[in-house]
Amino acid sequence: MGDVTYVSRVRIERLGGPQRLAYLPAEDNPVAFGVHSEIAEHYGVDPAKYPPHATTLDYVVAAAGG
Repeated sequence: MGDVTYVSRVRIERLGGPQRLAYLPAEDNPVAFGVHSEIAEHYGVDPAKYPPHATTLDYVVAAAGG
C-alpha cells in the first residue's frame, strides 16, 4: 500500500433533531444538513419545528452525479 495522499478533516456539529452543521475543507462557512419534504415526513419531523435543509443523501447523489 502506498502513502496516504489525503486525509479529509471534517467536523460535525449536532444542533438537535435532524439538524447539524458540517465544517468542510475549502469552505468558508459550514454546510447545513437536515431533512425536507418526504424525508421529513418519513421520519416524523415537524417542518414547523425544523427548517428544511438538504440531507446527506442529497449530497451523496449530487457527488455521484459529478
